Amino acid sequence: GVARLIELGAIEGTLKDGRPRLTRLGRQLADLPLDLRLARMVIEANRTACLREVLVITTALTIQDPRERPVEKQTQADQLHARFRDDESDLYSLLNLWEYLGDERKARTSNQFRRMCRNEYLNYRRVREWQDLHAQLRDVTRELGFTTNRRPAERENVHRTVLTGLLSNVGRKDPGSHEYRGARGSRFSINPGSTLFKGSPEWVMAAELVETSRLWARGVVEVQPEWIEEAAAHLVTRSYSDPWWDADRGAAFANETVTLYGLPLQAERSVLYSRVDPDAARELFIRHALVAGEWETPHRFAEHNAAVIDEVLAMEAKYRRSDLFVDDETIVDFFDERIPADVVSVRHFDRWWKDERVDSPHRLDLSADDLLDPDVETAGEEAFPEVWQYGDVAMPLEYQFDPASDSDGVTIDIPIAGLSRIDPEIFDGHVPGLREELVIAMMRSLPKQIRKRLAPIPETARTVLAEYDAEAHRFMPFLRGELTRRSGVPIPLDAFDPDRLPSFLRPTFRIVDAEGVVLADGGNLGKLKNDLQAEARAAMSASNHGLERTGMRIWDVDELPPSVEIDGPGRTITAYPALVDEGDSVAVHLFATPAERDDAMWEGTRRLLTLDLGSPSRYLRPLVTGDGRAAITDGPYRSFETWAEDCLSCAVDDLLSDAGGPVWGREGFERLLETCREESDDVLVAVASNALEILDEVRTVRAALAIMTGDRFARAVADMEDQIGRLIYPGFLTAVGIDRLADLIRYVQAIGRRIEQLPDHVDRDRERMERVQNLEAERDDLSDAMPGSVDLIDVAWMLQELRVSLFAQGVGTKGKISEKRVAEAMASAIAP
Repeated sequence: GVARLIELGAIEGTLKDGRPRLTRLGRQLADLPLDLRLARMVIEANRTACLREVLVITTALTIQDPRERPVEKQTQADQLHARFRDDESDLYSLLNLWEYLGDERKARTSNQFRRMCRNEYLNYRRVREWQDLHAQLRDVTRELGFTTNRRPAERENVHRTVLTGLLSNVGRKDPGSHEYRGARGSRFSINPGSTLFKGSPEWVMAAELVETSRLWARGVVEVQPEWIEEAAAHLVTRSYSDPWWDADRGAAFANETVTLYGLPLQAERSVLYSRVDPDAARELFIRHALVAGEWETPHRFAEHNAAVIDEVLAMEAKYRRSDLFVDDETIVDFFDERIPADVVSVRHFDRWWKDERVDSPHRLDLSADDLLDPDVETAGEEAFPEVWQYGDVAMPLEYQFDPASDSDGVTIDIPIAGLSRIDPEIFDGHVPGLREELVIAMMRSLPKQIRKRLAPIPETARTVLAEYDAEAHRFMPFLRGELTRRSGVPIPLDAFDPDRLPSFLRPTFRIVDAEGVVLADGGNLGKLKNDLQAEARAAMSASNHGLERTGMRIWDVDELPPSVEIDGPGRTITAYPALVDEGDSVAVHLFATPAERDDAMWEGTRRLLTLDLGSPSRYLRPLVTGDGRAAITDGPYRSFETWAEDCLSCAVDDLLSDAGGPVWGREGFERLLETCREESDDVLVAVASNALEILDEVRTVRAALAIMTGDRFARAVADMEDQIGRLIYPGFLTAVGIDRLADLIRYVQAIGRRIEQLPDHVDRDRERMERVQNLEAERDDLSDAMPGSVDLIDVAWMLQELRVSLFAQGVGTKGKISEKRVAEAMASAIAP
């Protein structure tokens, strides 16, 4: 039928009238007087140079098997036929028999040959028929111009040739069974008389399939699925699945499944996908090799693109967003537009790019704009700096967006050489790009009663930050002060709950040496500084800026400039040098801001002047009588010397203020020092005299308090002790300054007057005390929330004046004072 002709390749397509189109092979088949299957084998044998063997096989398959097995003589017959047996091929058993018969026919007469056939259980008539058919077919092939091979053909060649006519007679062994799965769902078993019956090879072809009690295969030969696939190339069905990119081979591959009449010949064999679907293979090449970077290549554009991709990924980590990167389709389109359609693998690409890069070396270079989604808004570079610059210390920043990691957020690398100059508070405000989230999170960690006053929190956070200047303000004091003003409630430092802040809003610090080796890391920079003090001092001494130095006891620099320019990472950095008080010596350090410089410079200049002036003890001892010495030692000072040093510092501050503040050059300092030498004695005596009077008054007051025993006076005594503690403490002379010393005398005297009146007016004292304590508590809360507020410092002095007014009017106040004025001053201090 038509199906058989298609199987043999005899017809292909149809003619205009609908009849099948006969192929050249089909016309050749018509010339041979054989079954079409056998004719197909003969035609193939002429092409593959095994015609001699195939003519024997095809004619043998045309007749009935000449080997006989009489029922009563089966054992003898089998023994004789075993001489021709080939353990690997039933067809070669026929060839062996043919060779034997040919030799015997030549060596015997006709009668002898006939008797030999009968005695060896070979059917003489079938043998003669076989020989006659072979002779006829040989003549026909000669007439058709076929060439008979003179040398024996290769066994595989013979089997593959026969296979071309038996494509529907192939089968694969079922695992765990003796049956074979054949074409179109058939199942057969190898005939027990076959030489392959016990071997049961995986793949076989059968010369014929005969159905008796079951379907039996006869004339069986072991074959390979590759032979079948080649011979049946016009019949097999090929399907492809699971295409993938193979980075090692630089091409796309797919799993190929090949079936013949439903019988799988190959399952999941990897094949080049470009031979199946060039367009899809090209897309896989672009997606995996060029977009995903699954390709190790020396091409410069690949390195450039990887760097740009890393840059954009780093931006995503900075902004803590996953939507900055364009989708893969955009990048695929980028390469698709620039690469020819026939580039489907690395090999094709290299061949094309070899010439293309000469004319267009940047044709495949991606830019950040190509990778950034144009619909997504991003902050400027200043929001997420690469380096945190503090004075001359450059601290690289690393951003990570991985909530599951301990390093999620910002990691700051601090060089050990600059560690001692870094104030942990500078990092309280985080990087600008995260500052708003930080403020919102901190505000949400406040107690509910405060949060309600600040609603809506996001809007309040933006308003507060609009007023923030990182160079002019310390972040936490600024934030607490602004929130206090807006809420009208003092925000103490412990009102915030740091445990409620997301981890990415708390920086991680790494302390690194000059080679970048991490010496320590963690989130508590204060602890890291403390743990690495020795290492920091050693590193600083080895790597200081030319101006920096330590251990100064005299001015030993020609000129200390107000600022210096330092080459920083990618730009020039302005740093501000100043003298720094180190106790028994002075250092020169570089600061990040003029405000920090000025604060340090005053204290450093004062220390250097006092070191040059020497100990004031020899000038002050004559002033101190026995009672005076007792007042000093009973007061806040450890010794006479510490009191004398405080007196000198206070005097120097006054002289320094009169001189216009610190100087920056050697000549100016020498003049300032000379002024201090000339005038310090008088100022020092004035300070010491006031100090002695204050301490003597304090001694007297505390003696009076000591005898005020009993529960009636307990609260008042505690209040007065607290007042003395606010006024008199180690270093109070320098802290309040010479101009306030006379006020301190007055305040302490007022305490004495209050003690005198207390026994007769306990209730009145308690009522006034509670009024002033309420105001002081409010001021203390505000001061804690707004440290350094000049207005609240003034309020503190106003409260001292109020105490004089309430408890000792006879002492006299400095100006008008009332509770209302104090309350108004505090309200003004927190007014937004």
